[in-house]
Parts: sequence; structure tokens; C-alpha cells
Amino acid sequence: MSAAGSRGRRQARLSRLVSFSASHRLHCKSLSDEENLKLFGKCNNPNGHGHNYKVVVTVHGEIDPVTGMVMNLTDLKKYMEEAIMKPLDHKNLDLDVPYFANVVSTTENVAVYIWENLQKCLPQLVHNGLSEYCCPKIIKGLVQCLKRIKGLMQ
Repeated sequence: MSAAGSRGRRQARLSRLVSFSASHRLHCKSLSDEENLKLFGKCNNPNGHGHNYKVVVTVHGEIDPVTGMVMNLTDLKKYMEEAIMKPLDHKNLDLDVPYFANVVSTTENVAVYIWENLQKCLPQLVHNGLSEYCCPKIIKGLVQCLKRIKGLMQ
């Protein structure tokens, strides 16, 4: 938490973690079966494989002097349910999520998908000045996808 001088408004970060399970197959349609196997190894198994993903979403902004919140945690939970859990949990990413019909379902692309879904819910927060950025981070190996809403919305 920080304050920008004695007159500045207080700022805070609010994070929420969700976990979901999904299966997929790493396979690029523009490559041959041999190239895919060489590139993706056992992750190119025709029957696919599964992961337990953990996603942390952080919002940051000024604490509203009336509500005492950066944003309502209940709203963040609802946005994450819509953007992450409903479309991805217990799904085969390649077969059940249209976005991945022509996009390889790597962790990086899953993070981009989540980011794009969250942006559909969160831009109004930026316009209201309640949140400076949202940062989805998929915790799977060392992959992190961090993007600032302001930079993407310009």
C-alpha cells in the first residue's frame, strides 16, 4: 500500500487466485506430425494431457474513500468466474474452447486468452479510475503473463 505524499490518495493491490483443470494437446496445424512431435515431445500425444492451472489476478488502484475498496472483491470473483472458470475449467482446451481451434494451447496463449476475457469485464474500471491495471498470472512452471490495461487500451 502506498500514498503519493500527504495529500495523495492511498493505493492498494488486490489479488485473487483461482485454480482450474484442463486438458490439451500441443499441436500446430501448420507443422507436420514429425515436426510437432520433435517440437512438443510427449505434450503432442494425440490423446492429450492435463494440467492443474493456478491463476492470480491482481488489480491496483486508488482506494475509494467512501467504500474503502480498490474494487469489490465479489465483483472480481464474478469476473474471474466468467473469464476463467466457466470457459476453461474441466475442458479440453483444443476441442471445447473455440479460441484454440487455430491457436496452439500453450500456457502463454492460455494467459493471453484469459487476459482478453478479463478485459471484456474490466475496462470500465479503468475509465472510472478505480483500477490502474489488472495482471493475470498463470502459475505453471515459470511462465507469467503480466500486462497493463492502460498500455493495451491506448
